[in-house]
Amino acid sequence: MKNFDIPIIYRSPLISAIKNRRRQQDKMKKDFTPTLLDLGGLHIYLARHFGFCYGVENAIEISFRTIDENPDKRTFLLSEMIHNPQVNADLLSRGIQFLQDTHGQQLIPFETLTKDDIVIIPAFGTTLEIEERLRAIGIQTEKYNTTCPFVEKVWNRSAQIAQKNYTIVVHGKPGHEETRATFSHAAAATPTVVVKDMKEAKILAEYIKGTLPPDSFYTTFNGQYSEGFDVKKDLTRIGVVNQTTMLATDTQAIADYLKETMVEKYGLMETPANGNGAPTTNGLSAHPPSISDYFADTRDTLCYATLDNQSAVIGLLDTPADLAIVVGGYNSSNTSHLVELCEEKMPTYFISSEEKILSQQEILHYNFHEKRELTTEDWLSPQKAPQLQTTRHPAATTPASATTPLSILITSGASCPDALVEAVIRKIAGYYASPDQIEKMVAEI
Repeated sequence: MKNFDIPIIYRSPLISAIKNRRRQQDKMKKDFTPTLLDLGGLHIYLARHFGFCYGVENAIEISFRTIDENPDKRTFLLSEMIHNPQVNADLLSRGIQFLQDTHGQQLIPFETLTKDDIVIIPAFGTTLEIEERLRAIGIQTEKYNTTCPFVEKVWNRSAQIAQKNYTIVVHGKPGHEETRATFSHAAAATPTVVVKDMKEAKILAEYIKGTLPPDSFYTTFNGQYSEGFDVKKDLTRIGVVNQTTMLATDTQAIADYLKETMVEKYGLMETPANGNGAPTTNGLSAHPPSISDYFADTRDTLCYATLDNQSAVIGLLDTPADLAIVVGGYNSSNTSHLVELCEEKMPTYFISSEEKILSQQEILHYNFHEKRELTTEDWLSPQKAPQLQTTRHPAATTPASATTPLSILITSGASCPDALVEAVIRKIAGYYASPDQIEKMVAEI
């Protein structure tokens, strides 16, 4: 895979060494067991995969290179480059301005732009409508477009199945930048509707089967369907694609559910007669009806990095531990899903940096369900410093003995710099080990 030129401040010697060693040991990336950092009274388990993905590193490289190569030009980002506060703050400090917030609300009017300005398209991509507005001003959007290639893959797959007269069902968060972009590209070619979760997918299934009145669809999915959407006609033949940062298992479950809905409605065979479902002029294939006539196979739209990071967390959670820490931006979709997975098994703290670890006694962490930060006391349940940890977190289920080390699971989102993860590790380790022990561990790795 390509090596990107990103600012050294985002790199971590410790994390880089760990990742390089794991790559050498597991070239096929099939081992999802975590890496143990043994500090005596503290055991830290790092997920097999975490941190910057291909699309994020690509976007960061292009953005910083653009700034360096155009010192005399006004440079704008359409919205946040990625969902990480440190990276966005660094870009702002270099003179970049944001045209919109993450919800698409205008911060700087497009009318103030000129053809000599630079506008960088973020890794999430953007809508066709915004691209057209920028081109009308004379701005070269293609030159500074950092859209993730895996997001573009979803768009391309949508276009392919649209040509076969499938309606697109997008699994995503309706307000998210990437979902808005994917919806725009899909809706330009075929009827499109967004479902945010399995609950909405099940409601959509009722409209597919005709058990709910068609007119209520437009209220239930207000703002989530393309112009001119016809419930009776446009739900007879569908394909599911995803916002790449959603839980891969959720997308697959939604696709499977809607596929079964089609099988139930039409009494179809699970195995297609010729495997391609090639449509004739009426939208159905010439062979006897099968599932491929009504449901497109789009499993290839799942992002590899999202899938790897989520699989690594599932592997991480097989390790008995007291608590988990997930590092990343609070508005990061892929990071919140990692938190979601961890919360099912143990006390989990979602933090944006080591600064949120206020002390051994207090941590400031984000509850993404309630959209607010909370302070939790005795989060490590420490005994008096500098003695080693000997008691488990009060919510943990496994009792500890006097010799049991504190065990912490750590991972991060795809937009989180490795340097932040190392800073978190060092801060926690500082409560349990001397600096010499930490440096020795780094040297050994």
